[in-house]
Amino acid sequence: MYRFVKRVFDILLSLLAIIALLPVLVAIFIAIRLTSKGQAIFSQERAGKNAKPFMLYKFRTMKTGIDPFGASPKSQVDPRLTKIGKFLREYSLDELPQLFNIVKGEMSIVGPRPLYVAQIAEWNETQKRRLLVKPGLTGLAQISGRGEITIETKLALDVDYVETAGFLTDVKIVLATIGCVFGRASVYEKKYSETMETRGDNTG
Repeated sequence: MYRFVKRVFDILLSLLAIIALLPVLVAIFIAIRLTSKGQAIFSQERAGKNAKPFMLYKFRTMKTGIDPFGASPKSQVDPRLTKIGKFLREYSLDELPQLFNIVKGEMSIVGPRPLYVAQIAEWNETQKRRLLVKPGLTGLAQISGRGEITIETKLALDVDYVETAGFLTDVKIVLATIGCVFGRASVYEKKYSETMETRGDNTG
């Protein structure tokens, strides 16, 4: 029942978001094309549910002709980013095209963020449990510190979500995400930060 309700929730919310944000999506698309060379939207292969690869959509935030896989500073001071790209990343607007991934059934509103297929080989069996659900537009890691927490902590939070997922949890994460985007710390951020400190990031 939860999976069915979650899928209905994903479709309705993503379609409503696309309709409501259509002027914003079009404005961002045009702004990127007018201010830097290259396509406004790009796609990358990521690992989906059960490690099945899919093409993830994003607004382009980097300049053309650079290495997107180079060292990525945690701050917004990244010379690879365009001026608009810095703004888009600060408010996570570059992720908006993934609403179409959700409509297609490749992603969910809430779930572990989709990582590269090649990264799976670096995970232990516990961490691989994050692949048991569809990747999400937002998740526990995104409302619990995002760039300020280690990859091990992010993976642990992803597994925590898989083991405790429920409709009420999803709603709380969506609401907390809205708060985080506008600069307000969420209840989940405090709760899970304390939890991870207690357990010592014991991901194996």
